[in-house]
Amino acid sequence: MTSNALVAVTGAEGFIGSHLTETLVAAGYRVRAMAQYNSFSSYGWLETLSPDTLDQVEIVLGDVRDSGSVHDLAEGAEAVYHLAALIAIPYSYRAPHSYVDTNVTGTLNVLEVVRKLGIPRLVHTSTSETYGTAQTVPITEDHPINTQSPYAASKAGGDRLADSYHASFGTPVVTLRPFNTFGPRQSMRAVIPTVIGQVAAGEQVITLGDLRPTRDFLYVKDTARAFLAVGTAPAEAVVGRTFNAGTGGEISVGELTRLIGKLMDTNLDVREDEERVRPAASEVMRLVADATRLRDATGWQPGHDLEQGLLRTIEFFRNPANLARYKTGIYNI
Repeated sequence: MTSNALVAVTGAEGFIGSHLTETLVAAGYRVRAMAQYNSFSSYGWLETLSPDTLDQVEIVLGDVRDSGSVHDLAEGAEAVYHLAALIAIPYSYRAPHSYVDTNVTGTLNVLEVVRKLGIPRLVHTSTSETYGTAQTVPITEDHPINTQSPYAASKAGGDRLADSYHASFGTPVVTLRPFNTFGPRQSMRAVIPTVIGQVAAGEQVITLGDLRPTRDFLYVKDTARAFLAVGTAPAEAVVGRTFNAGTGGEISVGELTRLIGKLMDTNLDVREDEERVRPAASEVMRLVADATRLRDATGWQPGHDLEQGLLRTIEFFRNPANLARYKTGIYNI
């Protein structure tokens, strides 16, 4: 893929999508960025990017559930990065049809458009949640798929479609499976912004769900670089393959919360809120990545450790203008 080429990003207005857009522009690409259509004409986090970055970004409102929107987004692009998804696990218990519509049918629309337009590369986004609780550690890409929530099942459905399009039609798709990405701009639906946001808002009593699960937390800038790595690597190294992106380290939610309290110089009173606890059989208790395949194929490796990423995230949430965008006093589903 040549520098100054046009690439397309679905879900660009979101947390990871906005960071990926910045990373692509910094690498010399022009970006056509899809933000989900809404009556407020909001471009989400794209609105916070620097003017110099936005000079290289064409923002379009659309919806991956509509094939025409996807066609208009992708036409003329040398690569499509497909990040659009419904992501919140608790809400997937309430609205599973919505997850199938976006994460399965939306992915099908992207695959069809990429196939029909002959686009040279599609990077499809998976999630470590498709593995379920680790049966072996660290988790390689050969680990069994065990979907413990409607969200995870819908993402696995999209993954299987991506695999099938490569096998059936030779569609040049590569799947990236990030583990628990965190950083500035993340939704309060995730544990790290939940804790940091509450502390930044002056709270010392922190309400969370189960404190026992462990996760492999990957700083968002490193996740964005992983997308760029699989999007630009030689086709023979990546196309038709799935890659984990993670650090290989793990920490429990309870330990993580204590670490955040230390970094924010605050003594926290952590309490479990039953409303935030997943159904027992749906809770994924352990996730830790083996990213050897990604490193060997592309040379990628994380550039930030957990504390470095947390400090940058804390700095973001301590900015009053950023904190004002969040509702820290409620349970964000």
